[in-house]
Amino acid sequence: MPGSTFGELFRVTNFGESHGPAIGCVIDGCPPGLALAEADIQFELDRRRPGTSRHVTQRNEADAVEILSGVFEGLTTGTPICLLIRNTDQRSKDYGNLLDTFRPGHADYTYWRKYGHRDPRGGGRSSARLTAPMVAAGAVARKWLLEHRGTRFIGWMSAVGEIEIPFVDEAEIPNNPFFAPNAAILERLEAHMDALRKDGDSCGARITVQARGMPIGLGEPLFDKLDADIAHAMMGINAVKGVEIGSGFGVVAQRGSVHGDELTPQGFASNHAGGVLGGISSGQDLVVSIAIKPTSSIRTPKASIDRAGTPTVVQTFGRHDPCVGLRATPIAEAMLALVVMDHALRQRAQCGDVVVGQPPIAAQRPDTPAP
Repeated sequence: MPGSTFGELFRVTNFGESHGPAIGCVIDGCPPGLALAEADIQFELDRRRPGTSRHVTQRNEADAVEILSGVFEGLTTGTPICLLIRNTDQRSKDYGNLLDTFRPGHADYTYWRKYGHRDPRGGGRSSARLTAPMVAAGAVARKWLLEHRGTRFIGWMSAVGEIEIPFVDEAEIPNNPFFAPNAAILERLEAHMDALRKDGDSCGARITVQARGMPIGLGEPLFDKLDADIAHAMMGINAVKGVEIGSGFGVVAQRGSVHGDELTPQGFASNHAGGVLGGISSGQDLVVSIAIKPTSSIRTPKASIDRAGTPTVVQTFGRHDPCVGLRATPIAEAMLALVVMDHALRQRAQCGDVVVGQPPIAAQRPDTPAP
């Protein structure tokens, strides 16, 4: 299936379906000698797996990862790494009414028109469950980047539905099911999710993710710009309908006197560009935000058609998140890590011996994340 492989030098091929026996990926291009165990990957998978709170799908998947190849005596060998995640809690009967009909807002109709045949169980190949292997691959990239470049990744939910989530305390992010950096707003978020579930409805979300400790010089001119590849990666995440880098659409209202990030001997004075200038990393934090649409699979009846074109009404009875954005933070972090990892290897290959004539200025390291 075209479109299942991501990256150039650090290549990840994703396989499987939501209700098949297993999902997984093959990573090709991981440098040898990286200490890697299943526990390194499992931590990230546990952050996105289903059933972790009452506000997300109650599909009970352990998402236990198995390393099938590419690691010997605890070290990567430089050969392809195969990661497998077995599906153990499928309820395919919940999708029996969707074989001949199409959920509005979902990929059912387009998959059928493209391939002439589709797997309706849990969305098949279009399911957000296929983000789990990318989180697993991202864990490998994150470990290499931390050890070899000092780069770290962090994300959080910055809005859910019409509720803006002010950034207050980074330490709060791992302490709640919303990945919200704000303890004071949790009660309001919980009430909003409960109301959506009661109504059989859903809402969207905005996720912000950063890469900190970025190397300078990653990215290529024109079509392989770092920010272009970031946008490509983020739009590859299920339900993402918009990507912003730095000030994003806010630049429309900015003037050039404000937007241009001034340089000083101590570093950049601001980061409206989001850490990328001319498609190449500046050494500042990468700042990316994504907009996630409301969950398409909802209990609320919606008009549709069947394969014969006859009008019908569709209700989805499977186990679903009232907001798919609730589990999207680890996914966005992983996809950003995969982009940075791929470009780090490309930079090492082409420009690894480049010596700059004078020391570069220090990159800005703000105490609080950019909005």
